[in-house]
Amino acid sequence: MHVTTFEGVVENGQIHLSTNVRLPEKTRVYVVVPDLEVKPVMHMFSPRLVHPEDAADFRKEVIEDLPDASL
Repeated sequence: MHVTTFEGVVENGQIHLSTNVRLPEKTRVYVVVPDLEVKPVMHMFSPRLVHPEDAADFRKEVIEDLPDASL
């Protein structure tokens, strides 16, 4: 496999190459990011019911609060 390296920067989520190179559409590229500190990401998972038929026990009732006309 032949590899060519270009330097660039990320601006607004897009990679801009430093040279005026035009890559053909659908070209497979590999992005190598030097010296990037990856911060750990926390995942919060939604709770799941053991018995999905119990979902009716958690049904919400919406009550509209009317504005107080005397104010």
